[in-house]
Amino acid sequence: MSKVILSSDEVTFEKIVDTNRVAKVVKGGRNFSFNAIVVVGNQNGIVGVGSGKANEITEAISKARGKAMKNTFQVPIVRGTIPHEVFAKYGASKILVKPASEGTGLIAGGTARALFEAAGIKNILAKSMGSNTPCNLVKATVIALTELRTLSQVAKLRGKTFNELSGTEAK
Repeated sequence: MSKVILSSDEVTFEKIVDTNRVAKVVKGGRNFSFNAIVVVGNQNGIVGVGSGKANEITEAISKARGKAMKNTFQVPIVRGTIPHEVFAKYGASKILVKPASEGTGLIAGGTARALFEAAGIKNILAKSMGSNTPCNLVKATVIALTELRTLSQVAKLRGKTFNELSGTEAK
């Protein structure tokens, strides 16, 4: 996972995935605060996720946006889809992500869809299993996207050339 920091002018996609109002009961009544999860990306393979908490919803969203821009990572995209199938789990949330052929489109739930749109993935199949809590499902999707490797990255890790690994070497 390569860490990339986006500046605000490089962000072409931003979506608020979830907002939540939390009440803390105190002696004088209830104190309300807000949580927000935001996804940002440049729709060219770089995506980030952040969560923020504050007493006002706008402050929570701006905190989440700032964290998302700092917590960005590179997603390998091959011909508009991902290089291989991956399964990831975070807490009780599980997600299965599969590459799709050209023209399939984004077939994913709203929480995972935001990440794929921000990354610029055009064709993908995703199925969320287990808990569909937005916070855990976003984290499971991030784990799935960070586990992706291209053929050239795998070849480099194994100390081989791309041609040796893909079977296109001269015989």
